[in-house]
Amino acid sequence: MWCNDRVHGIAHVSQTTSRFLNTVSGGELRRRWHAVRAAMRERGIDVLVLQNSSDWVGGYIRWFTNEPATNGYPSSVVFPLEEGMSVIEQGPFNQTRECDETEVRDTGIARRLTTPNYPSVYYTGGYDAEIAACEVRRMGAKCMGLVAPAAMYHSFGKRLLELLANEISIVDATDLVDRIKAIKSAEERDLIRSVAAMQDQVMAGVRERIRPGLKDFEIAAYAQYLSQQLGSEQGIFLCSSARPGQAASFRPRFMQGRKLEKGDIYSLLVECNGAGGFYAELSRIFVLGRAPAELREAQAAVVEAQSKALALLEPGASCRDIFEEHNAYLRSCGLPEERRLSMHGMGYDMVERPLIRQDEDMRLEEHMTIVCHPGILTERLFAHNTDVYMIERHGPSACLHRTPKEIMEL
Repeated sequence: MWCNDRVHGIAHVSQTTSRFLNTVSGGELRRRWHAVRAAMRERGIDVLVLQNSSDWVGGYIRWFTNEPATNGYPSSVVFPLEEGMSVIEQGPFNQTRECDETEVRDTGIARRLTTPNYPSVYYTGGYDAEIAACEVRRMGAKCMGLVAPAAMYHSFGKRLLELLANEISIVDATDLVDRIKAIKSAEERDLIRSVAAMQDQVMAGVRERIRPGLKDFEIAAYAQYLSQQLGSEQGIFLCSSARPGQAASFRPRFMQGRKLEKGDIYSLLVECNGAGGFYAELSRIFVLGRAPAELREAQAAVVEAQSKALALLEPGASCRDIFEEHNAYLRSCGLPEERRLSMHGMGYDMVERPLIRQDEDMRLEEHMTIVCHPGILTERLFAHNTDVYMIERHGPSACLHRTPKEIMEL
């Protein structure tokens, strides 16, 4: 019978640490736990519960444990004030394993509990919640904080509240964790710089590879191949090609079937993780020939808009105010206002707080990581430039990416 140790929840981390591609140090993990527990004590919270099923926009599990949630399978954590974490993951019914000292040290996980539940099978949706409730009771919690409930499967959250709402107080502790998670330590900043450098290598490799006759997905697949050869685990590679006078926008894999011809325009977004499991993103435009004048002009406007936006990114600045000033600049240039999201935090999630937007109450702080990607999209063209920066004492760092901010004419 087919078997996989991790899927069945019996991985022995102490024996397989060398198998892990991207981890942070034990010291970094302990820094996070200490900061979170201090904040929990201030709020009177005894235990946190979180669940993720993807590490694209579900990086909380990895932030706490050094292990990602992936592929839609739920992974749940019960994080107490005074002892190791309990993790609930896919595996046999009623299996519990007490972790050894090495595993506790490397991950903070003291107990692994398993249940065979699947989002595609509706009646199993509450199984992991029942285990989580038992763990919360075992820990004697009087106040439970939910972390990122939007990332929890509905059946998990619903069942957890049904089981515990009449026994203990329940609060949303997401903001508590977000404000710690958003500020990167020296170790985290070094890892993010490594991810940006890796993505520069990927983009340089694509520049050498791209040519007429290839289909969009073949180029994106090569970018993914390069990134994984360099240690990446997960990510998305959005792209498309078009004739001049049409928009080569970011499209998902199922829309990447077009074949490139001489003179075509090709857009590529590399948004993958790497060292430490951190994400960064980089986008550039390629032209198999000479770029049309209107695209060159639009791209120059995008790069200038990025420069103007970066000048606003100072510690203490209000994200709402930055957003308003950025849109005022765009209006003054006759460019469309930003109505979605062109600047945001990044780390264990492709998009994490703070968002540079009208609905964000977090202010910028030193050592945050911010992605800046203004763009112009019309029926005739798509101009874009995506790069990552650190917030330093007096403003943004130099760009973490070294790929030139220009259209690559081939």
